[in-house]
Amino acid sequence: MRVNDVPFYIGLMSGTSLDGVDGVLVQYGGDKDLEGYDATAVRTLASAHIEFSSQLRAELMALQQCGNDEIHREALASNELARCYAECVAHLLQVNNIDPMLIDAIGAHGQTVRHRPELGYTRQINNAALLAELTGINVVADFRSRDIAAGGQGAPLVPLFHQHIFGIENHQRVVANIGGIGNISVLTPRRGGAEVVGAVAGFDTGPGNVLLDLWIHRHRGLAYDAGGAWAASGTLHLPLLQKLLSEPFFVRRPPKSTGRDLFNAAWLDHQLAQFSDLASVDVQATLTELTALTLSQSILKYARDADAVYVCGGGAFNTFLLKRLEAALARESLIIPVLSTAVLDIPPDQVEALAFAWLAKRFMQHLPGNSPAATGASGERICGALYPR
Repeated sequence: MRVNDVPFYIGLMSGTSLDGVDGVLVQYGGDKDLEGYDATAVRTLASAHIEFSSQLRAELMALQQCGNDEIHREALASNELARCYAECVAHLLQVNNIDPMLIDAIGAHGQTVRHRPELGYTRQINNAALLAELTGINVVADFRSRDIAAGGQGAPLVPLFHQHIFGIENHQRVVANIGGIGNISVLTPRRGGAEVVGAVAGFDTGPGNVLLDLWIHRHRGLAYDAGGAWAASGTLHLPLLQKLLSEPFFVRRPPKSTGRDLFNAAWLDHQLAQFSDLASVDVQATLTELTALTLSQSILKYARDADAVYVCGGGAFNTFLLKRLEAALARESLIIPVLSTAVLDIPPDQVEALAFAWLAKRFMQHLPGNSPAATGASGERICGALYPR
């Protein structure tokens, strides 16, 4: 269903930070206006965040690792996740008093619990059938599997959306998404208004907030380091930083993707084994530098001509992290402003949910949802699976 011939979509995203569900109700129009960023191309009508219960968060965290009775536990967690998604959808509709029948589709990413593209699979748990039943809306889910079947990493899928909404004529930009994991999209300058599809590059750079959140929760009982204030009060420890940077993932050539399968508590504890006397605040400062440095090294290697770096995800609110990223770029004589996507009128905490609403739109239009230059797939593919209303 459409209003003024512009469809409504809902995007739902729950990422590696495991804090809850971000949702947006959006209309996408202006697809033919490719002369630059056009605020009319995306009209966000409502946004919502539904926090996970402590029990669901604990179970989702536990499912990141091998354990007993996983099939049963995953099924129950999927049902609970779908109910959280449905609660978010209900809130989005209520804000604007919109009938569910007016929504073309929900794009629901699901919760990643395993990501092993080198073994040919990725796992985003979600009971999409239950979500369709609870909402009465078409649900598009399982976005990553088709790309992996085509030989890709299945991630990141957001570069194509970043190109569409943030790409401009004759200028290169970088979008850095700093969620639990960090990734960059290298936006190709549009030429003569032509839209770039499969040639948009992007890849995971390493940990974003995942280790920062883990460490501050362990030592201060907080969910995250607000503004990076705790890290800013510490001192960078160079020997530890060098140890962290010795992880082989950082020197692998893209396409590449990662997650909690690699960057988790066990990985961090192993790296810290020889630094047991280091103050916890100095570890936080060094972990912040790790995120900033791995992002900056990727930008320096693959996007030196960028005019600006636009940051989205929870990391966009970490002012100390953004300062360290800008400083790391400047050390290599690359003076690039590091800005929040808010300066482009897109709130940084809405970008990923907006992306999966857009990917649902691509699916419903039978258009590709992946960028082979980012994922390494053998070609463009229509990504997702439909659970009809």
